Amino acid sequence: MSNNDLIVSLDIGTSKVRVIIGEISNGAINIIGVGSADSDGIRKGAIVDIDQTVQSIRNAVDHAERMVGITIGEVYVGIAGNHISLQSNHGVVAVSNEDREIGEDDIERVLQAAKVVALPPEREIIGLLPKQFLVDGLAGIQDPRGMIGVRLEVECTIVTGTKAAVHNLMRCVEKAGLRISGIVLMSLASGMMALTKDEKQMGTVLADIGAGSTTIAVFEGGSLAAVSTLPIGGDYVTSDICYGLKTQTEHAEKIKLKYGCARQDEAADDVRFKVMRVGSNVEKEFSQVDLASIIEPRMQEIFHMIRQEVKRLGFLDKLNGYVLTGGSVSMPSVLSLAQIELEASVRIAVPDFIGVRDPSYSSGVGMIQYVMKYVRTRGAPPAKRPTKSKASAATAPANKTGVMEWFKNMFKEFI
Repeated sequence: MSNNDLIVSLDIGTSKVRVIIGEISNGAINIIGVGSADSDGIRKGAIVDIDQTVQSIRNAVDHAERMVGITIGEVYVGIAGNHISLQSNHGVVAVSNEDREIGEDDIERVLQAAKVVALPPEREIIGLLPKQFLVDGLAGIQDPRGMIGVRLEVECTIVTGTKAAVHNLMRCVEKAGLRISGIVLMSLASGMMALTKDEKQMGTVLADIGAGSTTIAVFEGGSLAAVSTLPIGGDYVTSDICYGLKTQTEHAEKIKLKYGCARQDEAADDVRFKVMRVGSNVEKEFSQVDLASIIEPRMQEIFHMIRQEVKRLGFLDKLNGYVLTGGSVSMPSVLSLAQIELEASVRIAVPDFIGVRDPSYSSGVGMIQYVMKYVRTRGAPPAKRPTKSKASAATAPANKTGVMEWFKNMFKEFI
């Protein structure tokens, strides 16, 4: 293998930090290593303790390194959260070449022109998503390079985030001894893995239901149209079980994963388990139906909130359907409950790679696919395969200015 055939994704979630190592071979992706660790220092998808988050990242990286036998020095990091927002903008420039042929410089200038927008001081532009280009008024152009024209325009979506959230994320990764090859918007990464081209074109909601939060991404017209984050997820189900069965949170999480069912009608009364209750040394027996009676109302609430948020965003009547992903949707009967509550066609997206066939890995795998298609193929710096030598430059912290410049310009890779 060469030095440039590995892509490493880092997904920092509320319950788990996941590291996925992808090997690129003849244009195809092979997942060769996966590392995960319990996530400390994250609440509802936001970093609240840098030191704990750094240790969680190190633990996940160590896990992945031991599996594959290499040292990870560079990673692509996913970013999400309720601080991310989208807004439309328009840029226009005159074609500079004497022969009026549109080149890379013209595209760069029109994208820079589209970045001219007033923002509050606490926010910054972190990416551009071109929807279409226009050449002398002709719309619907995806790649204007080589075309002849006088006036070049672009209609795009500007991705913004809070400076504090972006820099805290970068700080954690750098303190863990890793270089940041790039930062990827998680909604784009998940959409890359989970949605077909037709689903993105016709209008689809991608709901990533994690432990601490639910990210809603609306795709329409082939691109990301809206994004929103709800502060509710699988941890709320665990909390309900904790109170309902009067047991510790750790036990409630294990019970949810082993015996959980999202609908009482589909739960089995003969599936029984014992629970050690708080303040008692005596175990009490419950059935899967008892557990489902606790889980179902909370899952109904989550789907109701998703539907209401899609309605608030103005896309409820424009949808082709919903696609679910994230760790919380792997519970039995979630799909049938979602179809009832969302009143639409619903499916669950699962990565089709050995070792990561679970909805909780959708974002991490999607990041690798996104990088391979939009970054590596366009000449952006690839992740190297470092050696185990302590003197390796791959373990040095990244230059923050360079990373931010790459980050702010990365979305132009769409073209």
